[in-house]
Amino acid sequence: MGKWFLHPLRVRYEETDRMGVVYHANYLTWFEIGRTEWVRRAGISYREMEARGLLLPVTDVEASFKQPAAYDDWITVYTRVAEMKGARVRFESRVVAGDQTETHGQCYEGEEPPGTILVKGGTRHVWVNENWKPVRLSREAPDWHAGLVRLSGLIKGEDDGCR
Repeated sequence: MGKWFLHPLRVRYEETDRMGVVYHANYLTWFEIGRTEWVRRAGISYREMEARGLLLPVTDVEASFKQPAAYDDWITVYTRVAEMKGARVRFESRVVAGDQTETHGQCYEGEEPPGTILVKGGTRHVWVNENWKPVRLSREAPDWHAGLVRLSGLIKGEDDGCR
């Protein structure tokens, strides 16, 4: 498995529900934030991706809720690529309690991130073109594919860009 990329966030009031805890759908937004920042770290922005006619829609989501986060809590979103095969990519996400702002932009190598895991899950995606036809990123954008593979850590021995 690849290394986890870290992105800290503070829970905003609007993300909580009447019970004072984070509304469950917001964890999926945090998965998306972690994934977007992971892809950006690999040298690609979603804006550039779409301008080039490539899209990465979600095809499957899973989330297992362990403990809640509340307003003003610090959390850290851990994201990694678990699999890249053909036109498909699978990301794993963990939302962990605690102020880990000093680790922003860093990576963690291990099966599970340290700390109290609040939510664990992931998303599956498929690369498609503007006509929503599946495409192989290695053929459509080999430079971007190389960056994703490097950062994913799925191929050992390459500089993965982690500090």
